[in-house]
Amino acid sequence: MTHSHAHSHFGDAAKQTTGRLALSLGLTLLFVLFEAAAGLFSNSLALLTDAAHNLTDVIALGLSWFAIRLTAQPANSRQTYGYHRAGILVALVNSTTLVVIAIGIFIEAYRRFTSPFEVQAGILVGVGVVAFIINLTTALLVKKGSEHDLNLRSTFLHLMGDVLSTLGAVIAGVIIYFTDWNWLDPLVSVLIGVMILWSAWGILRETIDILLESTPRDVDMNAMVRDITQIEGVLGVHDLHVWSITSGLRTMSAHILTQDAPISTCSEIQAQINELLAHRYNIAHATLQLECAGCRHDGLYCRIETGHVHEHV
Repeated sequence: MTHSHAHSHFGDAAKQTTGRLALSLGLTLLFVLFEAAAGLFSNSLALLTDAAHNLTDVIALGLSWFAIRLTAQPANSRQTYGYHRAGILVALVNSTTLVVIAIGIFIEAYRRFTSPFEVQAGILVGVGVVAFIINLTTALLVKKGSEHDLNLRSTFLHLMGDVLSTLGAVIAGVIIYFTDWNWLDPLVSVLIGVMILWSAWGILRETIDILLESTPRDVDMNAMVRDITQIEGVLGVHDLHVWSITSGLRTMSAHILTQDAPISTCSEIQAQINELLAHRYNIAHATLQLECAGCRHDGLYCRIETGHVHEHV
């Protein structure tokens, strides 16, 4: 597949994704206005909580839409990796807003536990059913591709959080209608807040790992070194770095120690290493510097300091 064809295919996929995101954004924004008004009228914290969460979904969808459009742009002399990290920044913002919303929910729920409000259960149930349908529809629109894209996954978790929270609001509304247990309304909000924090933590941890250029959690570096050194002609590995550009795009750089050999032999070694990395460790882009035995090196993991220069003799 040529680079131009691959980029065209990625552009088409990005166009389809942004179209689904735009539709989800429009539906969610209209519903936020309706749900907030219903929550105020019915005096339901669960509905107001869900409306606030839906508002963060609008922001999340908008940021995701922008990030997808940006990442579709080709690499250039200033952004040599392209704009893939834009999606990671959006995931960081999305997960952080989830934490802020959850804290706000806990504060308001405590206030309602200490000073209960009468809830209009009929409105809570009716609006909750509509909310469940809208949230499930928008979540399914965003789901495609979220398995391998942290940006989309953070948005999808936003939306699935709403699906579960509206389901909880409906159940609470039905029980309140028959029992007048108004304390169930803030209790459901607390459960929603806990669920939001749980989903936010997973995204936040992964985004921080990527921004710190940490080794992906499922990559065993010792096993990787053993696998590489088992390739015929490889004598050792040093200055090894493995990191992620995004959740689905990994890269690596390493110095590979070999015997003094012709270029054709070295090319074959590189090809075997690249095949190993792609199939066993999902690393599609590796920069390998081959060095002959006797070269000076500073250990398996390179120590990088400002002004420090590696010298190879």
